Amino acid sequence: MKAVYLLFLSALLCCACTPANSHVEASATSARASQTQGAAMQLTINNHSFTADLTDTVAAQELRRLLPLTLIMQDHLGNEKHASLPQRLTTADQRPHRIEAGDVMLWQGQTIVVFYESFDSSYHYTRLGKIRETENLKSAVGQGAVQVRFTAVHGLSNQ
Repeated sequence: MKAVYLLFLSALLCCACTPANSHVEASATSARASQTQGAAMQLTINNHSFTADLTDTVAAQELRRLLPLTLIMQDHLGNEKHASLPQRLTTADQRPHRIEAGDVMLWQGQTIVVFYESFDSSYHYTRLGKIRETENLKSAVGQGAVQVRFTAVHGLSNQ
């Protein structure tokens, strides 16, 4: 009888050690991911509008909650505009190796960067999004500082 009791107790402990709520955690993760999946934002620069698809990251979700947002973005090295955000965002930095025009990135947790030129880079960023059509981006941002209005886009599908 004692052996049967110990066997039952061992089986019960093994069941308790397995992640019985793993389906709940997976569902919660999927729900958080789907909040940004398919989400977009509009960037308005000198009366030109650009749609950027947001990446499926915590930082992009946090950015979306800050919208609408108007920032004065400074030029850096003739290839990007950058500005400090009102609060830090969660980072998941990676080295992209190649920056493409239209990339929207987070640098050091609190600086949003909009790239209007493509180039190789050794810096680390957290991806926030990608501007869909970049044909007029460089002329829209111009030289020097520029005001950029970021707004959430509702009801647009990724194309």
